[in-house]
Amino acid sequence: MGSFTDSRLVFQAEWYDQNAELVRRYQFMFYPVDNTVEMFDVKNRRLFLKRSAVPNITEDKLYVGSVVNVNSRQLTLTGYGDNFTEKTLATRNEKTLAIIKPDAVGKVGPILERVCREGIKFCNAKMVNMSKADAASFYAEHSGKHFFDDLIEFIVSGPVIALELMGDDVIARWNKIIGPNNASEARSKVPQSLRALYGSNGTANACHGSENPAAAAREIDFFFGAGRGLSGTARLSGSTLCLVKPHAIENGNIGKIISMITDNGFAISAMEMFNLDRANAEEFLEIYKGVVTEYSQMVTELCSGPCLAIEIVGQHKDFRDFVGPADPEIAKHLRPKTVRAKFGQDKIFNSVHCTDLPEDVGLEVEYFFRILSQ
Repeated sequence: MGSFTDSRLVFQAEWYDQNAELVRRYQFMFYPVDNTVEMFDVKNRRLFLKRSAVPNITEDKLYVGSVVNVNSRQLTLTGYGDNFTEKTLATRNEKTLAIIKPDAVGKVGPILERVCREGIKFCNAKMVNMSKADAASFYAEHSGKHFFDDLIEFIVSGPVIALELMGDDVIARWNKIIGPNNASEARSKVPQSLRALYGSNGTANACHGSENPAAAAREIDFFFGAGRGLSGTARLSGSTLCLVKPHAIENGNIGKIISMITDNGFAISAMEMFNLDRANAEEFLEIYKGVVTEYSQMVTELCSGPCLAIEIVGQHKDFRDFVGPADPEIAKHLRPKTVRAKFGQDKIFNSVHCTDLPEDVGLEVEYFFRILSQ
């Protein structure tokens, strides 16, 4: 990885010990030269983990705010641990807040495909309904301007999808991708920009992007900060669950999968990104324990990175048929137009999870959108 492969990256990290009900803090050190990890217990001032290989951790997964799994412990990287790491990664791991506005939510698939093509990483995502109070707070800097009331009415007219994006110079890059504020101007000047493609005017203009790092930090906290009470959009009835697995997100297929879902007539009523710890993954997949030989590997995959939970409106059987057989090799031969046939690799890395048994539909939807979403 360039000029610093013989150096180490250092982060501050936290792990919530459920048994002791304590937050434990560590110095987390990653060595790019051989992908090894070392950890130092800050409170007890002693080595916690000697330098060891952790196969699921790679340099591109390390940034402030990321969640990594080390020996079944889910660690959150809360800050840089030294000046070298901050200087090396701060620009490359810049973050911005993107919003897909009510007029473009139906185009979420193509928009996320564009994000993936540009090499931008997803750190967080959630579909929410904004109240007028939420909207007035978010757009407070525009209060009193002639367009303020119309802007508030528009942004609360339907659900929005908030995205925390990360990448090299991502604030400027995302604003270039979405184009000028007014969709008409965007169509004349940057016809391939998202606002040109999906916006209507200066208010209904498809997407939002943070203007600068300070705005990005404030806006990301507004949607994803601890204790935020923005209302999710899950129906929790008459729906089924689709879970886009970590490997499919890492491989850049999240937009393509969502496009395939909507292109085939399925409506999305909610979505949210989660980082599952091993206990959550085991609990969610418990019905496969002792039944499927790949159970342990399925658990490991599910907690290896972020996954995207999607609530699908409609009949469970229709969506399950659309997703296809659990084994992508079988799907490619028998059901080549299914999701797993197109994006799956094997029974563990099969791109998406969908509910197998009709009696589990409500439980799985509620597990993500009522229990974990809290």
